[in-house]
Amino acid sequence: MLSAASHADEVHLLDGVTARGGDNPSVEPDKFKKDAPWVIGMSHFGVNANTWTVQVAHESEAAAAKDSRISKFILLDAGFDQKKQVGDIEDLIAQKVDAIIVQPVTSTSANASIAKAVAAGIPVVVHTGRIESDAFTTEIQGGAEHFGKVMGDFLVKELGGKGNIWVLRGLAGHPEDTNRYNGLRQSLEGTDVKIIAEEHGDWQYDKSKKLCETLYLNNPEVDGIWSSGADMTRACVDVFKQFGAEIPPISGEGNNGYFGQWIKDGFKSIAAEYSPSQGAAGIRAAVALLEGKELKKHYDYNPEGWGIEKAKQYYRDDLSANVWWPSELSEEKLKALYGKN
Repeated sequence: MLSAASHADEVHLLDGVTARGGDNPSVEPDKFKKDAPWVIGMSHFGVNANTWTVQVAHESEAAAAKDSRISKFILLDAGFDQKKQVGDIEDLIAQKVDAIIVQPVTSTSANASIAKAVAAGIPVVVHTGRIESDAFTTEIQGGAEHFGKVMGDFLVKELGGKGNIWVLRGLAGHPEDTNRYNGLRQSLEGTDVKIIAEEHGDWQYDKSKKLCETLYLNNPEVDGIWSSGADMTRACVDVFKQFGAEIPPISGEGNNGYFGQWIKDGFKSIAAEYSPSQGAAGIRAAVALLEGKELKKHYDYNPEGWGIEKAKQYYRDDLSANVWWPSELSEEKLKALYGKN
């Protein structure tokens, strides 16, 4: 076992996650060290928002169940309600949990409650959404701008720097949506690629399918589609197939259903990686703090985009469209949760 004074780079949080460069202070070793057993709480911004958020919950629960030192894992669902998230975090503080993991609803929704938790001696790990406060103990952030730029760069290259695109954004107001979109805007700077339609599909298949149908009927002459999430990508691909039209270059993500479409239909695409195992990484960060290990305050998750050959390595025809890759769930869990009947 590593000593309490272990260096931050010795704590493996998730493949592709690295300590941020520049001004990045360390969390003082032993500051939150506690003897096991531990109770860990989690405030999830919205478990049932889409299939990815559901799997984040599964990955978090599975990671907690693997560690016998965690006697109880309490997962509370804010349901995208800012007031509910504040209440959830304060409830976890009142229960005197040993660590709290927060996926923020917005960039400000949890700030005061996070500060209150840390003041009570409870370490707070933030992931899947940056906040405007630095009161948290440590954060693991999928680089949202990086995610959006990976997809934007793909479209700029495919279109030769000019053309008209649709933009399908996620949930309005969510920091992940805002920052992914900012990454796209970085890609488009200095090019002749124009956004001719922009809608929020909330990262959901059903809503995005209606949006794409409307966009297609209004103006089918589109050169490419930037989609902030794979459920929305799947919806748009299905719309183009429904109308018997050629599928334009479109961005995707590490989702099993989307991989199946991509492999079968062979359209031009790229998969930005955003693993639901960030939920498991949050558990590992909380455990490291309770063990007394040294962590950095800021961690980044900026993996490269996937091509179709890598998608083929992960695609599982025996599992449903709702699985997201890469995953840390056991084969038994994958089949139980996502196996086709």
